[in-house]
Amino acid sequence: MEYAHLGEALGTDFFSVREQFTEEQWSHFATVRKFVDVEVLPEVGGYWERAEVPWDLVRRLPELGIVGETITGYGAAAMSPLACGLVHMELHRGDGSLGTFLGVHAGLAMQSIAMCGSEEQKQRWLPAMSTMDKLGAFALTEPDHGSDSVALETTARRDGDHWVLDGTKRWIGNGAVADVVVVWARDTSDGEVKGFVVETPAEGYEATVITGKVSLRAIHQADITLTGVRVPEENRLAEAHTFADCARVLATTRGICAWMALGHATAGYDAALRYATERSQFGKPLAKFQIVQERLVHMLADLTGMQLYCMQIGRLAEAGRLSPTVAGLAKMNNTRAARRILSTARDLLGGNGILLDHQVARHWADIEAIHTFEGTETMQTLIVGKDITGLGAFS
Repeated sequence: MEYAHLGEALGTDFFSVREQFTEEQWSHFATVRKFVDVEVLPEVGGYWERAEVPWDLVRRLPELGIVGETITGYGAAAMSPLACGLVHMELHRGDGSLGTFLGVHAGLAMQSIAMCGSEEQKQRWLPAMSTMDKLGAFALTEPDHGSDSVALETTARRDGDHWVLDGTKRWIGNGAVADVVVVWARDTSDGEVKGFVVETPAEGYEATVITGKVSLRAIHQADITLTGVRVPEENRLAEAHTFADCARVLATTRGICAWMALGHATAGYDAALRYATERSQFGKPLAKFQIVQERLVHMLADLTGMQLYCMQIGRLAEAGRLSPTVAGLAKMNNTRAARRILSTARDLLGGNGILLDHQVARHWADIEAIHTFEGTETMQTLIVGKDITGLGAFS
């Protein structure tokens, strides 16, 4: 097929960032790069178009040794923060839905249990989640509370040895397929937000897949209704006492969003560069036109900046010094830059740019979801704005 290799990695590394990684980190990266180029790219467009979860690809993730983020023990991957970032970058270079599936399962659900659970709770759930014999979801966002998730209205009422959960959640990745759902709800006795693990199927737990999406089509987000769902006290996350504990989990994943955006942008840049050298118009390759070279260089400048952002937040994470505001700035910068790169890539491919088999269109659409979830660009801007001015623009 013409342009058959669009989407495959070109190894773009203009500032020699590769030299900064250890062999352990690069080994994870190389494993996922091969998986993406050989297994993901040939198949994933069809799943995306049909809005189907690519279960055959999902089941390969534990075999790659990448499930569990930075969690140590319990069969988890125990990756360094830089290795974890590289893995997410590469998965998203292949497909945003597949990368988001892992991010929800491991980065949110597993990390909630690892950070806020008791040792008994970790032993009970994490090993099966590391092998993906049990799938995880993270239920925080509600129909009326997205950016202001701290104001969530789902309630948890103590009733003897159980808690009774009532409320609604929206945009819950894996919510219709998960076996272990971490639900954040407000304790009616003290008004504090606490975490609960709902094991499905559960009476009163209903999940409906959200249809009609034009982004991340191959992962199913769900509307969830909780009607008198009874959860034993032993399923209340032992160290989740306030919304601040939920925020600790989110802080660990926000920086990963910057790596996700880098993966999408890399896919767009590599495809555009390859296409520009292979496609001829007016008797010469597109890449020979000055205006095309200028646009490719501007894309590269954005991409290189994104790489450096990711490298630094990875270093800070490994030193235990990555703050929520620095992670937020990286997420804001990288999703914004990725949108520019992918918009230019789609344009450079002309009419072919909207075809799934030319690879760019999926990333062009999927970056919109990443630009929004885990805190929109607007919210990240205001959070960083408060940090640098000392003045809060919202309560």
